[in-house]
Amino acid sequence: MNNSFKKSYEEILSTLGVSKGTGLNNKQVEESRKKYGYNEFTPPKKESFFTRLLDNLKDPMILILLVATFISLSTNVYLHYSNQHSDFIESIAILLAVMLSTTIAMTMEGKSQKAFETLNQINDNIKVKVLRDRKIIYLLKRELVVGDIVFLETGDKAPADGRLIEAFNLKINESMLTGESDDVKKNAELVLDDDKTPLGERKNMVFGGTFVTEGKGTMIVTSVGDDTEMGRIAEGLKDSEEDETPLQEKLGDLGKKISLIGTFAAGIIFVIKIIKMMNGEGITAPEVINAFIVSITLIVAAVPEGLPTMISMTLSLNMQKMAKNNSLVKKLIACETVGSINVICSDKTGTLTENKMTVVDIYSNGKLIKPDQLQSGHMIENFAINSTANLQIKDEKHEFIGNATECSLLEAFTKTICSLSPTKCINYMKEGTLCESKCSKYLNDKEVISNYEDLRHNAEVAYQYAFSSDRKMMSTVIKNGETFTVYTKGASEKILDLCTKVAINGQIMNLTDEIKVELVSEIEKLQSQAKRVLGFAHREVAEMDWLNEQIKIEDEFIFDGFVGIADPLRKEVYDAVRESRAAGVDLKILTGDNKVTATAIANELEILDADALVLEAHEIEDMSDEELLNIIDRIKVIARSKPMTKQRIVDVLKKKGDVVAVTGDGINDAPALKKADCGIAMGIAGTEVSKEAADIVLLDDSFSSIVTSIFWGRGIYENFQRFIQFQLTVNVVAFLTAFLAEIFGFPMPFTALELLWVNIVMDGPPALTLGLEPPRKHLMKKEPIKRDASIVTKDMLSRIILHGLFMVGMLIFLLVARPFGDPSNETQQLTITFTTFVMFQIFNAFNSREFGTDSVFKNLFHNKIMLVTIFATFLIQVAVTQFGGSIFKTVPLDLVTWIRIVGFSSTIIIFGELVKVVRKIINK
Repeated sequence: MNNSFKKSYEEILSTLGVSKGTGLNNKQVEESRKKYGYNEFTPPKKESFFTRLLDNLKDPMILILLVATFISLSTNVYLHYSNQHSDFIESIAILLAVMLSTTIAMTMEGKSQKAFETLNQINDNIKVKVLRDRKIIYLLKRELVVGDIVFLETGDKAPADGRLIEAFNLKINESMLTGESDDVKKNAELVLDDDKTPLGERKNMVFGGTFVTEGKGTMIVTSVGDDTEMGRIAEGLKDSEEDETPLQEKLGDLGKKISLIGTFAAGIIFVIKIIKMMNGEGITAPEVINAFIVSITLIVAAVPEGLPTMISMTLSLNMQKMAKNNSLVKKLIACETVGSINVICSDKTGTLTENKMTVVDIYSNGKLIKPDQLQSGHMIENFAINSTANLQIKDEKHEFIGNATECSLLEAFTKTICSLSPTKCINYMKEGTLCESKCSKYLNDKEVISNYEDLRHNAEVAYQYAFSSDRKMMSTVIKNGETFTVYTKGASEKILDLCTKVAINGQIMNLTDEIKVELVSEIEKLQSQAKRVLGFAHREVAEMDWLNEQIKIEDEFIFDGFVGIADPLRKEVYDAVRESRAAGVDLKILTGDNKVTATAIANELEILDADALVLEAHEIEDMSDEELLNIIDRIKVIARSKPMTKQRIVDVLKKKGDVVAVTGDGINDAPALKKADCGIAMGIAGTEVSKEAADIVLLDDSFSSIVTSIFWGRGIYENFQRFIQFQLTVNVVAFLTAFLAEIFGFPMPFTALELLWVNIVMDGPPALTLGLEPPRKHLMKKEPIKRDASIVTKDMLSRIILHGLFMVGMLIFLLVARPFGDPSNETQQLTITFTTFVMFQIFNAFNSREFGTDSVFKNLFHNKIMLVTIFATFLIQVAVTQFGGSIFKTVPLDLVTWIRIVGFSSTIIIFGELVKVVRKIINK
């Protein structure tokens, strides 16, 4: 709907036929969807096969090879029509090989893109709080339709464009649309009349993709999908290209350096060939073209041009696996970083705990009671009205909609009015009758209460002060005729400090120091049991006081009591914490809870060593960075943590050289999540702002998933090293064998087409399957990877050199000694050399699976995809050798020769195992 900002929300509701208190019904939803569509952007048009083919053919190496092949074909056409000897087969075969290599690369890129699309679908499954058919429910963002009534709270990401119906201190960050960094304060009552009013001044509207930074509001959806303001921007971004990750850039630079070396060496070979022609039968066009093609092919064989593509492919496939393990990786760079993490700054609630909040203790009227014994009307109203959460019945149990702490209070509210099951209680509510159980309770001698929704509906909310990490409290102002009642809840000590009176035994009395000491003692008892304690208070204010902004509303409260909320540690967290510490990863708990509660949790997890420090945020605020740096390793817990506390801790740790992960779920955690090397947001309890700022989103909010992510990150990093080692060894052997053969006057062991074939089969599936190697268990017993560590380690370099020289030496031995087959049959000997070279690489793939001194046989059957791929590659090579003679210039080999070649080439595994034995001896 255009120009919604020029109409009042009543007009919008009337136009769309929607009731503010009912929302859309199923029929209206279907009609709206047919008219306006789903709330999703039209995906960019996919490039055709031929467009992608042309893009891949633009690679400089491919272009040079195509030009050389074209020249070769042209020359052979001339020779053919001149009645001279011509050879089209090799030229055409090279052309087909180039096309095949390009097609394989395109297929791999396609699979990688599909993997990313699958992850993006998971990432876009944002849940939205919506009113439909009188029920408040959660919907996926794409299921929203024009006319839906949506509830917005601090930390939410607006799911579509909408006209505001209500706004309580609602502020929204619209910088991604307007470029203005200042938050915009919204006004639902505002009606504009200028068609050209800029987006930033449409203060009665909410735009999809913007973030709620403060307050809460309700809007009616007016535009979805492509019709939203963000949809129009997305249309213009469809052709934008993604940046490479640092690792891809490093490997791209490595490829360029190898290209220069390879080009220089290939140039030398070309010059040597020309000199030989001049000293022999003379220079002829076909020979020059053949020498040129061989030189170019050597460059192609030497350059690991597929590494960046292979990394992208491997990352995307492994990211899918991580998503199945409850870790949604939003940014490629996170896969490279997560394996290097050595410090985790973790929140407590929901990450270490189950986030299943349950009110187990209530202190009211001077004594500790259970929820079903509560009779304090002010506390009951505080539970129900001073809240933005909701409950829903599912499978005869309460399903939380909104903040888990507030939901636990609502659940406790149901116990104060009914001891029956939630389903039966709801049935009584719907029928409007009272059961004989507990529903005869009266609230302040005013009326019989049947559910919390009745209380909210009857309460006229004048204003609401939203909860924030800095304030540690939330207040709601209720209008009662000429006066107002202010209900507040929050951190127990914070609420106590704001109170001057207390309700005890039905009497209101002054909050003396003696009473306060008793209350603090009772609070600390619950905190020492690792329970979260929330305090509750109220006050009455006159209308004039409320209108006077100079009067502080949140002060001089009457203390009504407090609740103890249990949130048990997740069972799997104990092992996960032990595993992370064994892996050299330090855990620091940064929580908003009280110091006593936080210490109880830390003790339960056994992370407090003899010299460990447990501090509150205010204790480090006055420290200099140098002072904090001196004790940062000893700090294990920071209680009453604030957003700036988290951010500062991250800064100091990074300054020290640590690789830091931060977990968070609130809007105020976003700066620390962005600042961290790896920001990890909660997928269930987390706000959309925190998810947007994070690199990884935990789909189950569990700390154990963080440890699993580190395990996978280390495995992915090691897999990169596996196929890098494998590919570089193939390239080194191919290039060095051809170079030495030419230098020392041996016949060229490989034709241009054979080199291209090796480049296709070895840089493709076999290398990729190494990238899918399952992570080894020993990874979590190693120290984290250093921030500045090179991906090509000294161990890898020594393996590449040793294994490469061994294979080159064995291939030169074949060329000189000719131990297999008929020594006088030149074609057969070159076939044996070519086939042996391929078999060497197949067996060396097994060597590349293991690092250190582990035997290749230890995990031989752990990667079945690789075993199948390697066997398939072997069969293809047999077919090429036996039946590809007209193309590859090979001759069929007998079974005995094949057995000898397999046995001869398998010596690379024996050599690798012997090297490991020697290393073990040296290490001892």
